[in-house]
Amino acid sequence: MLLQILAGHVDATQLVALLIGLVLGISVHEFAHAAAATWLGDPTPGRQGRLTLAPAAHLDVMGSLMFLVGGFGWGKPVQYNPYALRASPRAGPAIVSAAGPVSNVILAVIVAVVIRLLPLVLGVFEFPFGVMDTLFDLLVYIVYYNLILSFFNLIPVFPLDGFAILQGLLPPARADAFEGARQYGFFILLLLLFAGSSVLGAFLYRPAIMLTRLLVGAGF
Repeated sequence: MLLQILAGHVDATQLVALLIGLVLGISVHEFAHAAAATWLGDPTPGRQGRLTLAPAAHLDVMGSLMFLVGGFGWGKPVQYNPYALRASPRAGPAIVSAAGPVSNVILAVIVAVVIRLLPLVLGVFEFPFGVMDTLFDLLVYIVYYNLILSFFNLIPVFPLDGFAILQGLLPPARADAFEGARQYGFFILLLLLFAGSSVLGAFLYRPAIMLTRLLVGAGF
């Protein structure tokens, strides 16, 4: 992604959408984690100021840079006590982890609904040539980037949400065995980054494009 920006292959609309999608998507994502943990009975996220949509509380420098470099990223992890949740030590973290990716899909759906309503709401107004097209493209890319954020975090590799989700779904014995993969998470993420679009495209970019087209209807 960064190389595309430097080479001029990403236009201004895409770049603005990337930044907005990054800030908005990560803020909603991490807030959803905090809200889920709080809903399950742990006051830790609230005490640490994570029950907010303010970007400053959730953006992680490395995760944001990774979004620019590799086209995916993450926010500052929400801390919580799994033993304080009104759920088992496996089910509780799985629910909290799932809240993040689900929130990005919900946000993408909401923005897609706005896109579909734009012609009806703004059609009665006259705008300078190209303004409506630019607004449409901006919103479509926000949908796309939020789906990317959701799908990436569903990958079952620590420290991504998919790791805890899969652990919560596996039988106890297999979940305990899967715990051993935690220590290799960072190296697996590096391999995914250097593998590029050839690997990520199959389960990240192409599904996000397909779902974006389904939600928006056209124009992507």
